[in-house]
Amino acid sequence: MALIAGALLVTLTACGGGDSGSGSGSGDGKDKDSSAQQGKQSTAAVSISPKSGATGVDTSDALKVNVSKGKLTEVTVKDAKGTKVDGAIAAGGASWTPSTHLAGGTKYTVHAVAKDSAGREAAEDSSFTTLTPKNTFVGYFTPEDGSTVGVGMPFSVRFTRGITNPDDVKKAISIKTEPAVDVEGHWFGNDRLDFRPEKYWKAGTKVTVDLNLDGVEGRDGVYGEQHKTVKFTIGRDQVSIVDAKKHTMKVTQDGKVIKTIPVTTGKPGYDTWNGQMVMSEKLTVTRMNGETVGYGGEYDIKDVPHAIRLTNSGTFIHGNYWGGGAFGNYNASHGCVGLRDVRGGYSKSVPAAWFFNHSIIGDVVVVKNSHDRTVDPANGLNGWNMSWADWKK
Repeated sequence: MALIAGALLVTLTACGGGDSGSGSGSGDGKDKDSSAQQGKQSTAAVSISPKSGATGVDTSDALKVNVSKGKLTEVTVKDAKGTKVDGAIAAGGASWTPSTHLAGGTKYTVHAVAKDSAGREAAEDSSFTTLTPKNTFVGYFTPEDGSTVGVGMPFSVRFTRGITNPDDVKKAISIKTEPAVDVEGHWFGNDRLDFRPEKYWKAGTKVTVDLNLDGVEGRDGVYGEQHKTVKFTIGRDQVSIVDAKKHTMKVTQDGKVIKTIPVTTGKPGYDTWNGQMVMSEKLTVTRMNGETVGYGGEYDIKDVPHAIRLTNSGTFIHGNYWGGGAFGNYNASHGCVGLRDVRGGYSKSVPAAWFFNHSIIGDVVVVKNSHDRTVDPANGLNGWNMSWADWKK
């Protein structure tokens, strides 16, 4: 009995000593602490404005994502088509804001993720719908998508409503070029915005315009409803220089004279504008009536051939079949630049036909040595007559 009791005591002592000495009790405590830590929710609290389910949300300054007790690591905003809205997380990770306005009448979803100081994640999802504008505007632009134009062609937009928030509208139009060049916009009045580089485009440049007006508040309560990508290419470099004193025009390509043409310009009292003028329209035949430009009934020619518009006010470089011996000798027009032509414009050998066929929209005509002032930069696509410093104001 004594031996049995002793053996039993050793066994109990061994078991008890094993629990105490193995450290298993201490290990169980650590496991419980780790599980408890992992089981805690993240202290990061993500908030999204506007609230989920909101409708009629403004397209600007309404969308914001914030976090307290943590840092944002991901924010994804998409419209119903899956198109993402660009934005940026602020330094420190406390907030996210979009880098552009939202489109009107559009449902958006927001997914945001943040981490607290312990690395635990918290997520928040939301959706809302922007307002549907009652009053809208669009922009009519030139040149056309897919066109090839001359080195002087600006990207010009005319708006259907006067714009009172010009900075917001300008910001909504972005231009990328290949090769890269700085392109700036300039307002003419409150309904026209032109973009150009400092100097004429380089031949072969490819231009891509993102016209993202949808949702832009152009004036109080009036929103854009247009989002379009426009691409055009700059063709060969052609600039023609008209000397009103010498009655000649030198046509240059890549800076080299390829042809010299005798011309006639505006006679005294009707002098042609000086300055750089961009071709904006080509007409194989057109009617020119003095009454439309303030010259009364001085002329009405119903079949002017090979006419190329240089200003909105009615300055053309065109074929002239009635000028007699004026070409290369004296100035006889009412302000236009005339080139020898035949009635009906049927001959391809006359100077006017050659020039018409070798010109494209966006080519530049420079007039010098005329007795009139420089053309107004807003009169046609003629912003090249402004200094770069004034253009960027």
